Amino acid sequence: MQPAIKTFLLTLLILISEVAGGDVIRIATASNFMTVMPALADAFEAQSGHTVILIPGSSGKHYAQILNGAPFEAFFSADARRPAELERRGRIVDGSRYTYAIGRLVLWSPVPGLVGDGADTLGSGAFRRLAIANPRLAPYGEAARQTLESLGLWNGLQDRLVRGENVAQAFQFVHSGNAELGLVALSQLVGRDGGSQWLVPAERYAPIEQQAVLLREGPARSFLDWVRSEAARDIIEAGGYLAPGSPR
Repeated sequence: MQPAIKTFLLTLLILISEVAGGDVIRIATASNFMTVMPALADAFEAQSGHTVILIPGSSGKHYAQILNGAPFEAFFSADARRPAELERRGRIVDGSRYTYAIGRLVLWSPVPGLVGDGADTLGSGAFRRLAIANPRLAPYGEAARQTLESLGLWNGLQDRLVRGENVAQAFQFVHSGNAELGLVALSQLVGRDGGSQWLVPAERYAPIEQQAVLLREGPARSFLDWVRSEAARDIIEAGGYLAPGSPR
């Protein structure tokens, strides 16, 4: 979809929501967290009366859109780097940046038994395609790159890598059969039966600290505060993430 069309559709959505009335919170959300964010939004809406509109996408694209003036009230990134950079540029409400979840990387295949010890599976070369998120755009892609480098496999697997714009697309490559294996988010496998997986040891990649920022004052602040509550923490951990302070 062309950028101009995307901008038009987003503007139209905003106008419709404003006409409908009530407090509307527009939140740019990293693709990987869309497995959890709807549950958080629903729980918050039920107790607050506010309406939460989620705009999913890669953290890199959301970052660029925010710099270009996209009308989001808050940004839930899949990393810490981009929120910190927005803070450095003076584009967030002072003191609003915090870590809301820590992501976990997993090697997954829908084929039972294909993934045993993940390091051996990756090193065997007994597959045609391995899906990862683009390391330049997505934190889970960077974690995948670090994992493969730690195993001494990054250079040797270049011809077999299929890069998605974000971890959601990387997951879809595997789910659709375009790749036998994928380094994806553990949260994407919650509630999914069958297949085989290997939880990548935490020492293989830098912590995927996912941070949120408030972009302008308003009702979004109450949502960011609520996400730090025990009720929200339970939803986040049930969704395959570690809550801040939990051991890796």
